[in-house]
Amino acid sequence: MAIRRALISVSDKTGIVEFSRDLASQGVQIISTGGTFSLLQQEGIPVIGISDVTGFPEVLDGRVKTLHPAVHSGLLAVRDNEEHQKTMKELGLDYIDLVVVNLYPFKETIAKPDVSYEDAIENIDIGGPTMLRSAAKNHAFVTVVVDTADYGTVIEELKAQGDTTLETRKRLTAKVFRHTAAYDSLISDYLTKQVGESLPETYTVTYEKVQDLRYGENPHQKAAFYSKPLAAAGNVTTAEQLHGKELSYNNISDANAALAILKEFDEPAVVAVKHMNPCGVGIGATIHEAYQKAYAADPTSIFGGIVAANRTIGADTAELLGGIFLEIIIAPDFTPEALEILTKKKNIRLMKLGELSAAGERKPEWLVTSVDGGMLVQESDVHSVTEADLQFVTDRKPTAEELKQLLFGWKVVKHVKSNAILLAKDDMTIGVGAGQMNRVGAARIAIEQAGEAAKGSALASDAFFPMGDTVELAAKAGITAIIQPGGSIKDEESIAAANANNIAMVFTSVRHFKH
Repeated sequence: MAIRRALISVSDKTGIVEFSRDLASQGVQIISTGGTFSLLQQEGIPVIGISDVTGFPEVLDGRVKTLHPAVHSGLLAVRDNEEHQKTMKELGLDYIDLVVVNLYPFKETIAKPDVSYEDAIENIDIGGPTMLRSAAKNHAFVTVVVDTADYGTVIEELKAQGDTTLETRKRLTAKVFRHTAAYDSLISDYLTKQVGESLPETYTVTYEKVQDLRYGENPHQKAAFYSKPLAAAGNVTTAEQLHGKELSYNNISDANAALAILKEFDEPAVVAVKHMNPCGVGIGATIHEAYQKAYAADPTSIFGGIVAANRTIGADTAELLGGIFLEIIIAPDFTPEALEILTKKKNIRLMKLGELSAAGERKPEWLVTSVDGGMLVQESDVHSVTEADLQFVTDRKPTAEELKQLLFGWKVVKHVKSNAILLAKDDMTIGVGAGQMNRVGAARIAIEQAGEAAKGSALASDAFFPMGDTVELAAKAGITAIIQPGGSIKDEESIAAANANNIAMVFTSVRHFKH
């Protein structure tokens, strides 16, 4: 066996001239189509048009050119099958030994903000995937290349032995079917959205590898980081790393959690996260003030954590950030002075986020969670609450300041692992009780963390109180206002406890469980 004839048709022409020239130097006959044919011809590389092989012109604006028996017989014929050999000879057909195809730029087309439906449909490749699948199916005899990164391997093996190894062809075949599956997934996702379906009978997603990771949550677990092909800006996947070591699995998880909280705020805000939970959140007139509040919320837990800000980091804030050990700092940008200060620390990761959308512009995305043997799919929780949404259920209504702290606390507690209780005061978190098996336990942790600062604070609960014990505990700590969903069969017990202790309590009618 040897590679004698190649069919090349690529939309991404990176490296194709050099690759084709190397093929020609090895005596390989090159067949090509459309723009690829014109380019190779201009570069002086011997090339045959597809119509010379099929005996049929390219028609319908190029929609039909390779969908022909002369092409697919040459790809699918089993070379050691006597009947196939006989048929090929009788019909005057020849084998095609190498296929180099990458597909119409569907992803790039639908990424355009003003793309029309008609333009998207026109960029669905038909002949390309068909050739790839034919060649890949017959990889015992045919080499198929879909990735420019594989050109070098093919040429090296061709020069060394006149053909590729079976091991290489198997590897390239697996890559082809991954490529076409991802391509079809993008198309099906686009069309599903166009017809307004959200949870169809089959659910197919595709992601592109960003990087291999040293390990997962723990050193004995393998891991890699993938992104959505058309991920929106303002996320970990699209952030630019300016400095520091490679991100780890836990870094990425924590950074994502920090950004989810950060996107709740339009005013200057800083979020510190440790193990997927906020350990400090603050808002202020400036990002410098917001950071001071986030730090003061829990100076112990922030050590070794992740800090995210929704404004550019300046030198004054950088001086404070540089004073403690942090894994990552994420911000829309950093001033040159701030970078000079922070890059003195060799290992700290600095991530430039770019522009963030306004909090009110957030739209839910579909979240996929693996379970053994399947997966769960749900909308992301972007629900927000305003004063107009609240039910004022106690005799005393919250003051303007209490209401401000209640709404601040509500924005943050939705991102705390359930059961969750959060205390807020002076535009900062002062106590966070996360991931407890009962709500009273979560409240005790938050109150203990807040200490004396709990007096006069606002309490936020991610779900309703099943009884009045949490309110009683809050009253003993001096908490003066509570925000919770309501909806328990014992709401009246909680309301009565709040009234007895002059606590203002409001209901949101919305639960924020986070498992």
